[in-house]
Amino acid sequence: MSDSRILGVIPARMKSSRFPGKPLADIKGRPMVARVYDAARRSAELTEVVVATDSSEIVEACGDLDIPTIMTDGNHRTGTDRVAEVANKIEAEIYVNIQGDEPLIEPEVIDVAVNGLMSDDHYQVVNLCMAIDRLTDLVDITVPKVVKGPGGRAVFLSRAVIPYPKNPDAADYFRQVCVYAFRPEALHRFAELEPGPVEASEDIELLRFIEHGIPVRMIEVVTRSFGVDTPADLERACRMWTS
Repeated sequence: MSDSRILGVIPARMKSSRFPGKPLADIKGRPMVARVYDAARRSAELTEVVVATDSSEIVEACGDLDIPTIMTDGNHRTGTDRVAEVANKIEAEIYVNIQGDEPLIEPEVIDVAVNGLMSDDHYQVVNLCMAIDRLTDLVDITVPKVVKGPGGRAVFLSRAVIPYPKNPDAADYFRQVCVYAFRPEALHRFAELEPGPVEASEDIELLRFIEHGIPVRMIEVVTRSFGVDTPADLERACRMWTS
């Protein structure tokens, strides 16, 4: 474990367009955001974990469970904007954005993102990806697909099926795993930049870095985690829950 201060931040808001109130959705007797917090606290690399929200309801629910929270602006367009606000309030060497709607995320997967950033000074941003093993994920527009180049540098992300398989034998497909590790300067830059046309079209916040020439390192992992975007996803997460 590093001696640096490495802060895990779980952005959580109640007003999801597809699934309002999902951070407090019940998973085997515990709110989803608490399940994410539990996993993050078991990370070997994170020194602290906080839930960042604009909801007094989430603050109250977390308070009842002794989960630390920080109130953030209600006008943030993305979770990374929310993490950037936290970076202005709490000093750390690395910030890790852990999505509040991935209750099955494993602590070891979080550690991969942290170690991937600490081991390569060329990058200010690390994101994770996984080989697509479900055909439904390939065509699901809620699942961002990843194209990465030599060395794992992110080339593009899209909700469409990419790359196009003109040569099927050469096509590999990856989905984004929504754990991001940032150096402070990357978050400050992100908050200063306006979303570019591609980010606005795809609604994938990581594209803001790519559009503005900030390199992003993609690291492949194996995980059972996925984003809970609908009540059906919640049912699937509950079925998969084992502890």
